[in-house]
Amino acid sequence: MINRRDWIRLTGTGVLTTLLTAKYSQGKRAMASTNQVSIEWFGHSAFLFSNDQIRVLANPFTPLGCIAKYQAPRPVVDLVMISSRLLDEGSVAGLPNNPQLMVEPGVYNVRNIEFQGIRTLHDREGGRRFGDNIVWRWTQGGVNLLHLGGIASPISIEQRILMGSPDIVFIPVGGGAKVYNAEEAMKAIEVLKPRMVIPTQYLTNATEADVCELQGVQRFVDLAKEANFNINIVKGNRITVRPQDLPSEGTLVRVFDGSNLIS
Repeated sequence: MINRRDWIRLTGTGVLTTLLTAKYSQGKRAMASTNQVSIEWFGHSAFLFSNDQIRVLANPFTPLGCIAKYQAPRPVVDLVMISSRLLDEGSVAGLPNNPQLMVEPGVYNVRNIEFQGIRTLHDREGGRRFGDNIVWRWTQGGVNLLHLGGIASPISIEQRILMGSPDIVFIPVGGGAKVYNAEEAMKAIEVLKPRMVIPTQYLTNATEADVCELQGVQRFVDLAKEANFNINIVKGNRITVRPQDLPSEGTLVRVFDGSNLIS
């Protein structure tokens, strides 16, 4: 027979074990939710990066000219980083929630994440036409991210060192005066050697072809195939990436088809 003291001891241990197990399970779930990053494309070079730790918006724009049919990205976020002061990459008016802004090169620490802004050039003429472009590097959800913004110049040795070893590179491929064309993008990828590539700033069915000097993404896709990259076309504009989703070898190119970007 179990006396009252033994009953309290046994049931108390059981309750404690249950509470500890529940707390451990919640911790595992929270860790699993944080150890990933959701990536949403708004068109051009505007992306939302979100997980339980932080929500980051890159390069919000004003819909005009080439991108007049895109919907202005105005999600609630904690942090906004821009690559230039041009309206197609750095329009922050009207953003809700008064987020923190990062607009200059340098190192920033936000919510225990280190962000680094790296100065590059926005044209092929030493910055004389469109000035500087800021590349952003950070780690979110266990994934090393590198957003090249509107880069148009080759990556120098010093810049390469600062850019580190990215898991995912967001790289413009549409060409024109302000950003890489497909060939230039492939040369940059050879330098950076990322595990995954997401092309940006290319002609879609939501861009105004008659006023836009950008090209479509197909030329870049063709070159990537020639380089034996794996190609994955993403229907819509959102993916979630966990560290274990990244290829252990080779390079995966994920292309958003832009089918739902018209405002």
